[in-house]
Amino acid sequence: MSKLPLNPQSSILKKMSRKYFGTDGVRGTVGEAPITPDFVMRLGYAAGKVLARKAGSERPAVLIGKDTRVSGYMLESALEAGLSAAGVDVLLVGPMPTPGVAYLTRALRLSAGIVISASHNPHQDNGIKFFSATGAKLADATETAIEAALDKPLRCASSSMLGKARRVEDAAGRYIEFCKSTFPANLDLRGLRIAVDCAHGAGYHIAPHVFHELGADVVTVGAAPDGFNINKGVGATHPESLQRAVKKAKADLGIALDGDGDRLIMADAAGRIYDGDELLYVIAAHRKRARVLRGGVVGTQMTNLAMAQALVRLKVPFARAKVGDRYVLEMLEARGWPLGGENSGHIICLDQHTTGDAIVSALQVLQALLSAGTTLDKAVDFALYPQVLVNVRVKNGTARRIVATPAVKKAVASAERALGDYGRVLLRPSGTEPVIRVMVEGETQTLVKQCAAAIAKVVSVTH
Repeated sequence: MSKLPLNPQSSILKKMSRKYFGTDGVRGTVGEAPITPDFVMRLGYAAGKVLARKAGSERPAVLIGKDTRVSGYMLESALEAGLSAAGVDVLLVGPMPTPGVAYLTRALRLSAGIVISASHNPHQDNGIKFFSATGAKLADATETAIEAALDKPLRCASSSMLGKARRVEDAAGRYIEFCKSTFPANLDLRGLRIAVDCAHGAGYHIAPHVFHELGADVVTVGAAPDGFNINKGVGATHPESLQRAVKKAKADLGIALDGDGDRLIMADAAGRIYDGDELLYVIAAHRKRARVLRGGVVGTQMTNLAMAQALVRLKVPFARAKVGDRYVLEMLEARGWPLGGENSGHIICLDQHTTGDAIVSALQVLQALLSAGTTLDKAVDFALYPQVLVNVRVKNGTARRIVATPAVKKAVASAERALGDYGRVLLRPSGTEPVIRVMVEGETQTLVKQCAAAIAKVVSVTH
């Protein structure tokens, strides 16, 4: 498959101070700023005006997809009103995985795509994120321009210039066919029983069909959304649901998505869960052995050390980006590599799609297993190091200063000496709350817990 268009600006431009946009769009609790109908309408209008400027003489058109939260109806209507007032046409697809919106935006040659989702969060939260015409995350300059436009008054276009709205009736079918196209034509899933947990989310009417149409006997879990049960006890963030389903159905494999369908975990026949690090390794190792791996693999600061060491043994270059699929994507673009991901289950295969896609990633894992005639438990030929994450709450605005204090640095150095060459310490101030995240990994659970507790104690008493 040819290399998909990338977004070179995102890896070049420096991050500017932004009031509303985070690393993954605008997100919050529904009914509280900024996730309110009036703000979202203004956001739609501001985005529409920016897109209209970029479109020049052409009339811009934007696709809107959402997950299954009850608040999606309200926010969809608010976005539609704002975009229409700015003179932008709107295409509605209803519930659609985030990567499905990215694909359809590019396939339909639209100006942008918008996803209404809070990913793996509970139903009380929601968010708005954008994709460019190429199906990539918006460039920083475009997000900055939208924020600037939010401060300007809303002046509705004349009646003759208002945007029109229509529904794309075959959106689900188009995306299903795209997902299937990323799986080799000489392989199929016949003879496999697969449990698929859709998290009562956007993939509930997509994922089961993809695997079934490729030949699998599919057992579906978490595919009855009611507006309130998204991610509730199911999906990638609650692997116990997948484990039960695999064992009950005597399935060969289990696949779990999160609420918006961009995060993947899997289970083997025994119900053992495999995270993003292990699944990324399976894909990379297969490509290396098949001599089709271009460059290396990008992980994050949270990528397990054992996985990084396993790649080194295969002579696969490995690099760490900051936590967040946005940063993984930026490093992939900068290095010209196609493969990267996070242990949370965001896996990016840029030779298949412009963004992380749980269904496409699962198909890449299945391709690796079928090509080698092996099983998931055998394909992951290393054991993850025990990893402990402790969140230490601190006063607002003090996290970065505390991490840099001599006492904390001394505690970290002491832990690193105890862990030796087979361990790692990471202190990371949270970007969303007054918390310092203390991550320690090493050979034994006991040692890791002791080191994490010792560092956390010093952090908690340092001011």
